[in-house]
Amino acid sequence: MADIIKLLPDHVANQIAAGEVVQRPASVVKELLENAIDAGATTIKLIIKEGGKILIQVVDDGMGMSATDARLSFERHATSKIQKAEDLFNLNTKGFRGEALASIAAIAHVEMQTRPESEELGTHIKIEGSKIVFQEASVTPKGTSMAVKNLFFNIPARRNFLKSNQVELRHITDEFHRVALAHPSIAFHFYNNGNELFNLPSDNYRKRIVNIFGSRTNQKLVPVEEETPIVKIKGFITKPEFAKKSRGEQFFFINNRFIKSPYLHHAVVAAFEGLIKSDSYPGYFLYLEVDPSSIDINIHPTKTEVKFDDEHSLYAILRSTVKHSLGQFNVAPALDFEHDPNLQTPYEFKDKSAVPPKVTVDAGFNPFQETKSPSPSPASRSYQKQSSGNWESLYVGLESKMGTDDEPGSISFESDTITGSIFEGEKETTEAVTTTFQIRRKYIVTTIKSGMVVIDQSRAHQRVLYEKFLKNSTVKQGVSQQLLFPLHLSFSKSEINALKEIQDILVSIGFIFENIEGESITVTGVPLLVAESEVGMILDQLISDYQQEVTDDSFSHTDILSKTLAKTLAVKTGETLDNASQIALVNDLFACKESMVSPFNKPVYITITENDIDKKFI
Repeated sequence: MADIIKLLPDHVANQIAAGEVVQRPASVVKELLENAIDAGATTIKLIIKEGGKILIQVVDDGMGMSATDARLSFERHATSKIQKAEDLFNLNTKGFRGEALASIAAIAHVEMQTRPESEELGTHIKIEGSKIVFQEASVTPKGTSMAVKNLFFNIPARRNFLKSNQVELRHITDEFHRVALAHPSIAFHFYNNGNELFNLPSDNYRKRIVNIFGSRTNQKLVPVEEETPIVKIKGFITKPEFAKKSRGEQFFFINNRFIKSPYLHHAVVAAFEGLIKSDSYPGYFLYLEVDPSSIDINIHPTKTEVKFDDEHSLYAILRSTVKHSLGQFNVAPALDFEHDPNLQTPYEFKDKSAVPPKVTVDAGFNPFQETKSPSPSPASRSYQKQSSGNWESLYVGLESKMGTDDEPGSISFESDTITGSIFEGEKETTEAVTTTFQIRRKYIVTTIKSGMVVIDQSRAHQRVLYEKFLKNSTVKQGVSQQLLFPLHLSFSKSEINALKEIQDILVSIGFIFENIEGESITVTGVPLLVAESEVGMILDQLISDYQQEVTDDSFSHTDILSKTLAKTLAVKTGETLDNASQIALVNDLFACKESMVSPFNKPVYITITENDIDKKFI
């Protein structure tokens, strides 16, 4: 029998490995940024064009590489991070597999310029699909510049499955946030299509968080710190009142490496139990330091999944630490039944010493001296209460003042306004049509000829508002109400960029923005159905939904925002509706183009016929 097992060529093996290592442009950004950090860089620049499809470039001022190292770095399993198997249990670097550069070079055009500080000339290498185009000496600054162009140029299927530029940029921004938050001592610069998105100087953890997520984040943060023989925990959690409906600002870092851990996330959520709603998620930025030998990072090529030796102890310590911080900074209310609030010293009197009271004595006071009470003045006598005698005297002579026509029975009193009907029988017709009532402040029941209809009031209102907003934004006739005082709101840079992208759609719905600059916006008008107090919350939700479901189609943008507005402003379960509101909601629902399902494809109502009721009594 002929031998059928053959060794794959290097370029084929590299393309297979690239399927796991490089999933999208954000994967390339992660690998290149981590290599720059491992090289000891103090300043890193990230340059992106067209969502990373055209160009991903990372420039650092690290140690650089010699000509031999530069060429060898693109070989599979070539790395400077580990030398033997035992090193896997004591990892202090980001990379260690030696697959990233080889995988990237197999599916893109890669250009690298690098120079170590000890040499005068650097190395310039170009690789296209694992093939070296040229390698030559060049004049270049100390450090390394990696440019990845035309990603997936030789794998059309993978390139066609990439999302829009906005979606890919959002994933790149997420990876950039994770790396920048883990290393606040390194300065980062992020450019997209020639525009600077982030300029992060070297700073501490708190200021790095504020620089990334905006100045308003500073008031949300509660410090967390604990040191035990098992783990050292530090970082910040957000106050319960700033919990969000979506998973957003949630970051775990183990030994300065971002990880995803549902188990540890549950520990944090358990610490917030009773302080936030069940459908809300707390924000946190937690940095954990553990013994490298007690964790296993070599589980997945992305290195975001980690296994711990003692997960249960880590869970208990993390939960207790977060709970302690919530109580220590008076975020969670403390119960002390033996505490007397009258003995608590106010802050303004904390540093003041006690002052003896001043006592004055009237030396001429004689307690036995008689004094005559002064006579009341005429003005005071005029207002003195007079005795009116017996109460029956008030009615004496009343009969003589009343005539014969002024009998008590003939006196006319003002009565309630009588609202009559112009046409006969209209009252009975109205009562027959408007037979509606509410059940448990959740469902509206109305009668029809064949039986009755049970309507979910929240979903029905969502459908009505959704079609209304969609119509207004499509025909560009959104009605807005002017605010007496403009609202000034603060957002992070990424949120401001998202807001600029959907500004035209928001204006067509009814929002009016005076200016959008830096990290603040000014709102001067809102849609008719939006309350002024809800504007900030609604814009937060709109931005969050848009960032999670960005598409190329402008109609899809409008659809997403209309759904978010409808869900936010709709009548909630538990709200009591009067009879007129119930009738109006029923009429508006059945006037919609699609009344059977909500904007989120959930049933709005069910019909119960008379036969269905009869079957229950068989």
